[in-house]
Amino acid sequence: VQLQASGGGLVQAGGSLRLSCAASGRSLSSYVMGWFRQAPGKEREFVSLIMRSDGGTSYDESVKGRFTISRDNAKNTVYLQMNSLKPEDTAVYYCAASSKWSVSDYDYAYWGQGTLVTVSS
Repeated sequence: VQLQASGGGLVQAGGSLRLSCAASGRSLSSYVMGWFRQAPGKEREFVSLIMRSDGGTSYDESVKGRFTISRDNAKNTVYLQMNSLKPEDTAVYYCAASSKWSVSDYDYAYWGQGTLVTVSS
Protein backbone atom coordinates (compact mmCIF):
# COMPACT_ATOMS: atom_id res chain seq x y z
CA VAL A 1 0.00 0.00 0.00
CA GLN A 2 1.24 3.51 -0.83
CA LEU A 3 0.39 6.36 1.52
CA GLN A 4 0.28 10.07 0.74
CA ALA A 5 0.01 12.53 3.62
CA SER A 6 -1.13 16.10 3.10
CA GLY A 7 -2.67 19.06 4.87
CA GLY A 8 0.25 20.43 6.82
CA GLY A 9 1.09 24.10 6.97
CA LEU A 10 1.75 27.11 9.14
CA VAL A 11 -0.86 28.00 11.74
CA GLN A 12 -1.00 30.21 14.80
CA ALA A 13 -1.28 28.75 18.27
CA GLY A 14 -4.89 27.90 19.02
CA GLY A 15 -5.65 27.22 15.37
CA SER A 16 -6.66 24.06 13.57
CA LEU A 17 -5.47 21.88 10.73
CA ARG A 18 -6.76 18.66 9.21
CA LEU A 19 -4.25 16.17 7.90
CA SER A 20 -5.22 13.58 5.32
CA CYS A 21 -3.61 10.29 4.44
CA ALA A 22 -4.74 8.84 1.13
CA ALA A 23 -3.92 5.27 0.23
CA SER A 24 -3.49 3.51 -3.07
CA GLY A 25 -2.72 -0.04 -4.00
CA ARG A 26 -4.77 -1.65 -1.27
CA SER A 27 -7.75 -0.88 0.89
CA LEU A 28 -7.00 0.91 4.15
CA SER A 29 -9.69 -1.19 5.78
CA SER A 30 -7.09 -3.97 5.95
CA TYR A 31 -4.87 -1.98 8.32
CA VAL A 32 -4.61 -0.30 11.63
CA MET A 33 -3.74 3.27 10.72
CA GLY A 34 -1.50 5.47 12.81
CA TRP A 35 -0.20 9.00 12.91
CA PHE A 36 3.27 9.73 14.22
CA ARG A 37 5.29 12.92 14.40
CA GLN A 38 8.90 13.92 14.59
CA ALA A 39 9.97 17.31 15.88
CA PRO A 40 13.40 18.73 15.03
CA GLY A 41 16.10 16.98 17.00
CA LYS A 42 13.69 14.51 18.57
CA GLU A 43 12.69 10.89 18.10
CA ARG A 44 9.59 10.04 16.14
CA GLU A 45 6.64 9.62 18.49
CA PHE A 46 3.18 8.13 18.44
CA VAL A 47 0.24 10.50 18.09
CA SER A 48 -2.87 8.45 17.38
CA LEU A 49 -4.22 5.29 15.80
CA ILE A 50 -7.52 3.91 14.58
CA MET A 51 -8.53 0.30 14.34
CA ARG A 52 -9.55 -1.51 11.17
CA SER A 53 -13.13 -2.39 11.81
CA ASP A 54 -14.73 -0.99 14.93
CA GLY A 55 -13.05 2.38 14.61
CA GLY A 56 -11.55 2.17 18.07
CA THR A 57 -8.98 4.87 18.66
CA SER A 58 -6.00 5.65 20.85
CA TYR A 59 -4.22 8.92 21.50
CA ASP A 60 -1.05 10.05 23.14
CA GLU A 61 -1.79 11.99 26.31
CA SER A 62 -0.23 15.12 24.83
CA VAL A 63 -2.94 15.37 22.14
CA LYS A 64 -5.93 13.78 23.86
CA GLY A 65 -8.95 16.05 23.72
CA ARG A 66 -7.43 18.21 20.96
CA PHE A 67 -6.83 15.77 18.10
CA THR A 68 -9.34 13.43 16.48
CA ILE A 69 -8.48 10.57 14.15
CA SER A 70 -11.03 9.20 11.72
CA ARG A 71 -11.17 7.06 8.63
CA ASP A 72 -13.30 6.93 5.53
CA ASN A 73 -12.82 3.49 4.08
CA ALA A 74 -14.92 4.36 1.03
CA LYS A 75 -12.44 7.14 0.19
CA ASN A 76 -9.49 5.05 1.37
CA THR A 77 -8.40 7.97 3.51
CA VAL A 78 -7.53 8.58 7.15
CA TYR A 79 -7.74 12.01 8.76
CA LEU A 80 -6.24 13.73 11.75
CA GLN A 81 -8.20 16.77 12.89
CA MET A 82 -5.95 18.91 15.05
CA ASN A 83 -7.52 21.65 17.16
CA SER A 84 -6.12 24.02 19.78
CA LEU A 85 -2.68 23.62 18.31
CA LYS A 86 0.34 24.50 20.40
CA PRO A 87 3.89 25.42 19.37
CA GLU A 88 5.05 22.09 20.77
CA ASP A 89 2.90 20.34 18.14
CA THR A 90 5.34 21.57 15.49
CA ALA A 91 6.70 18.50 13.69
CA VAL A 92 6.64 16.48 10.54
CA TYR A 93 3.57 14.27 10.72
CA TYR A 94 3.57 10.81 9.19
CA CYS A 95 0.75 8.40 8.55
CA ALA A 96 1.49 4.71 8.67
CA ALA A 97 -0.20 1.34 8.28
CA SER A 98 0.14 -1.71 10.48
CA SER A 99 -1.32 -5.20 10.66
CA LYS A 100 -1.84 -4.87 14.41
CA TRP A 101 -2.67 -2.44 17.18
CA SER A 102 0.57 -0.78 18.26
CA VAL A 103 1.93 2.56 19.43
CA SER A 104 5.44 1.57 18.31
CA ASP A 105 6.59 2.81 14.94
CA TYR A 106 8.54 -0.43 14.67
CA ASP A 107 5.27 -2.27 13.99
CA TYR A 108 4.21 -0.09 11.06
CA ALA A 109 5.35 -1.47 7.71
CA TYR A 110 4.05 1.26 5.42
CA TRP A 111 4.70 4.99 5.72
CA GLY A 112 3.67 8.15 3.99
CA GLN A 113 6.21 10.81 3.13
CA GLY A 114 5.32 13.20 5.95
CA THR A 115 3.73 16.61 6.05
CA LEU A 116 5.14 19.55 8.01
CA VAL A 117 3.03 21.26 10.65
CA THR A 118 4.39 24.51 12.07
CA VAL A 119 2.59 26.23 14.94
CA SER A 120 3.67 29.76 15.70
CA SER A 121 3.29 31.33 19.12
